[in-house]
Amino acid sequence: MKEIVGVKFKKEGKVYNFLSEGAPLQKNELVVVQTDHGLVLGHVASVQNGANDDPQASALKKVIRRATDEDLRVQEENKTLEKTARAFCREKVRQRNLPMKVIEAEYLFDRSKIIFYFTAENRVDFRELVKDLVQRFKVRIELKQIGARQEARILRGAGICGREVCCASMLFNLDRVSVKMAKEQGMSLNPEKISGICGRLMCCLSYEYDGYMEIKKHMPKCGKMIHIEDMRAKVIRQDVLKEEIAVEYEDGRQAVLSTQNLVFEHVSPNPPAKGGKG
Repeated sequence: MKEIVGVKFKKEGKVYNFLSEGAPLQKNELVVVQTDHGLVLGHVASVQNGANDDPQASALKKVIRRATDEDLRVQEENKTLEKTARAFCREKVRQRNLPMKVIEAEYLFDRSKIIFYFTAENRVDFRELVKDLVQRFKVRIELKQIGARQEARILRGAGICGREVCCASMLFNLDRVSVKMAKEQGMSLNPEKISGICGRLMCCLSYEYDGYMEIKKHMPKCGKMIHIEDMRAKVIRQDVLKEEIAVEYEDGRQAVLSTQNLVFEHVSPNPPAKGGKG
């Protein structure tokens, strides 16, 4: 039986599709799959039937087997080796006084290569470090520079909400976050209040942004002059979640109005003068 299965290699990682041609797989089962980097152990995140009718299925890399006890033992041994590799690399970085911070070491499942993840302010000449690592571990070595958000995902930690950072617990992709998202949601623009432990804008700023923008389509902007029941008023405040606006009429009165059933017209900032030159 052929089926397409989505496989994740890390809890917070992306889902990649593979072709399974053996007995049906179940969600959360551990499997060994073929990738461009060799064999990798992952868990089944989704199962799609109908691979026989999918012309693109044959182009997918394959699920090699369900994970065996031996595969699990190898994976555990790799985790131990990764700790040793990370400690050794950090020590060599310290000895060579290199301006970089080693975050993590990752063995490929077949132990043919070790990937070292690091952060640095600028480019680093680590050619001598690579020689040290090759001499010590006798495998292919890759040093991969990552950003602050990727560092937070690997190291984990708690956000200001008290929960584990989203990038390590639930996000597959680290999408772009902008100050505009915070501004549109009426949040303080104090960097300390809208930044995560990585020092970058909090990922959660993007969660409700689309909802705010959808509601705001039907709300007059702050500072705009509008007509309400033949009276002119200026919008002085918005409450997006309540779908309300505060307005100030020309006679100085202020009022809070619901925008759900509000009928209003925008007032031109420069109304045309009456009459003309004769």
